[in-house]
Amino acid sequence: MRTDDDSWDITTSVGSTALFVAAARALEAQKPNPAAVDPFAEVFCRAVGGQWADLLDGDAPDHALKSDFGTDFVNFQAVRTRYFDAYFRAAADAGVRQVVLLAAGLDSRAYRLDWPDATVCYELDQPGVLDFKREVLTGHTPTADRREVAVDLRDAWPQALRDSGFDTAAPSAWIAEGLLIYLPADAQHQLFNGIDALAASGSHVAVEEAPPMDADAFEAKQEEERAAGAEGTFFTLVYNEQHEPAPSWFGARGWRADPTPLPDLLRQNGRRVPPPDSEAGLMTSTITLVSAVKQ
Repeated sequence: MRTDDDSWDITTSVGSTALFVAAARALEAQKPNPAAVDPFAEVFCRAVGGQWADLLDGDAPDHALKSDFGTDFVNFQAVRTRYFDAYFRAAADAGVRQVVLLAAGLDSRAYRLDWPDATVCYELDQPGVLDFKREVLTGHTPTADRREVAVDLRDAWPQALRDSGFDTAAPSAWIAEGLLIYLPADAQHQLFNGIDALAASGSHVAVEEAPPMDADAFEAKQEEERAAGAEGTFFTLVYNEQHEPAPSWFGARGWRADPTPLPDLLRQNGRRVPPPDSEAGLMTSTITLVSAVKQ
């Protein structure tokens, strides 16, 4: 059960969802023609071991990522990764040299993207998550000046970011990937306000978002998860809230926003759109990826 001051490492609560997503990226990389390749996703999974290593070796046929839902989820993570990778490349080409990964989790872009010289990559997340990543990637050299900012995004993270060297006078590129659903509406508002206040003209932001589910349907999903003995897997971790859609919020504050519905992105990458009445279809049909530039 979520609380206002809960915390986690990579194998518990919200942290475990980052491992699930990393496993999906690792499975995508095994395909003959992957939409995105993250070589560090497998490194993270094998560092944890157990079912996560078995999954990559084909020894976990009952794992959720081997179900019909899992097939669609891997496709979702593949095209999402490709979208945000392209977003960062465009920001770098535009001259941005400050990157902020909000709730960085097991995002390895500070290690695997070809960043221009003098790029600084700030990774904000819970201390236990950052500790795991640092220990696992010891011996690997980041391709940017990577700086850890151990902070809860429900707390005073803007000051922590500035204290780590963030320059509010220079343009920056921000990402909130797989994050907003784990924040209540007021924390989402705080997050958007913080980005807007710290971002100079010419800054970029990219967000993944979805509107809330019907309240009764959401509660039923939570009860179903608890009844299956899977509390803390997904529905009991997320907040069924949305402060305001990113295109309208940022658009009203001088950002030029460009939303892309996830089903459109799946089609553009030659991946199937799940049937609307399937579990994956109910999820993907509502998700939108948004990128915006501050004018």
